[in-house]
Amino acid sequence: MSTDHQKYSTENQADTIRRYADERGITIVRTYADAGKSGLRIDGRKALQQMLADVQCGNADYEFILAYDVSRWGRFQDADESAYYEYICRSAGISVHYCAEQFENDGSLSATIIKGMKRVMAGEFSRELSNKVFQGHCKQVHHGRHQGGLAGYGLRRQLLDENGLPKTLLQIGQQKSLQSDRIILVPGPANEVNTILRMYRLFVEHRRNESEISAILNGEGKITDLGRPWTRGTVHQVLTNEKYIGNNVYNRTSFKLKKRRVRNAADIWVRRNGAYNPIVDAELFNAARSIIEDRCRRFSDQEMLDKLSDLLGANGYLSGLIIDERDDMPSSTSYRNRFGTLIRAYQLIGYMPGRDYRYVEANRFLRTKHREVVAEVLEQVRIFGGSVFVDPISDLLTINDEFTASIVLARCLHTAAGSKRWKIRFDTSLCPDLTIVVRMDRENLSAQDYYLLPRIDVFGADIKLADENGVYIDNYRVTSLETFFDLSTRTDIRSLA
Repeated sequence: MSTDHQKYSTENQADTIRRYADERGITIVRTYADAGKSGLRIDGRKALQQMLADVQCGNADYEFILAYDVSRWGRFQDADESAYYEYICRSAGISVHYCAEQFENDGSLSATIIKGMKRVMAGEFSRELSNKVFQGHCKQVHHGRHQGGLAGYGLRRQLLDENGLPKTLLQIGQQKSLQSDRIILVPGPANEVNTILRMYRLFVEHRRNESEISAILNGEGKITDLGRPWTRGTVHQVLTNEKYIGNNVYNRTSFKLKKRRVRNAADIWVRRNGAYNPIVDAELFNAARSIIEDRCRRFSDQEMLDKLSDLLGANGYLSGLIIDERDDMPSSTSYRNRFGTLIRAYQLIGYMPGRDYRYVEANRFLRTKHREVVAEVLEQVRIFGGSVFVDPISDLLTINDEFTASIVLARCLHTAAGSKRWKIRFDTSLCPDLTIVVRMDRENLSAQDYYLLPRIDVFGADIKLADENGVYIDNYRVTSLETFFDLSTRTDIRSLA
């Protein structure tokens, strides 16, 4: 079940299953229950995964599987998925019974047709519900109501009753208890509001960048709303979020039907301007936005190479430092991101430095990539509702104050025969509970895949990987970090009670 506000609560299902078993003289020997879990994907359905593993490995000490109804396999968007899981059980000699359905699951034509319809209906129910929930959220946004998520530094969540009258301020982790209540954002304590205004002035008037501002705040002992030190990313969020000028913006990212999280284009955002009392003046906010947009202006490949060629003509030689000192052209990091390495950009304009900097450039690129992966993990964990603290010295992540994780980038090396190899070096002094290994592609430009290695299975200080490494290691391989983000998701304890 996904919630306990419906007929599908685990208690109701258990009662129906128990009556079904008693009427047929069946003894229930084991129960698999996924409480508080969505049925849209099998990911996170640990009990269902365990049952299928028991069946396939021959560990099932039972003859029948009793399910409440067809939809309890899941409300998959592909109706064949639940059929596949039922087939796995039947092929192992274990029959499946649906205790609340009006048909016998006997393989007859009518049963097969009805099951197919039920599976499609289960998926359609999720699609319709998702659309209704989204439309409801959009309506609330147009009325100026806050729709989920933290208030953010300098703001607080104000609870309103059904008549729009203030009730109380909600602290972090608190939720409304009445469905008729609504939430808006209001300015927080004066010291936080003053810090917000100071951040904007430092950025706009004094031309301090986000890293410099975070260093200033940390030097003064100021912390974020989550009690963490300031980082470049958290300062950037403050400088770019429209809620500080009172705008309510929704649907910037989507995670519908448990599919991949996507960033939506600005033209499909849902907004209500002037929904809240602003902290920052619109003119000051727009000045900060202009600086950021000008800094992020996207040049074409040819424009970037022309500027690099002009710089070479003016100086006679090139380096990352020389490029970064110019305010009228992209940074050296931009050249690395666009062309892979600085050396590649140099080659395209016919320049070859006196030394072979390829290895140095690759290392520099990987260090930049490492920071990007850490920033992505920080953002996504918080989007998924978790909390994360990153040690500014070791980059060790502490997730939800429950477990630690370290991110390691594995460079792709090539043997004389042309095979790919990766050597993973672990910092054994950190002893993280989980190591996230980012295995780079052949050109060391982007991630090929990931390994989530628990500490209990990491032996020694390094591991050597090939394309295929056997089930012992490749069992921990994933194609994206969605699995790790799922581990970081917080679940309301009331939905599990």
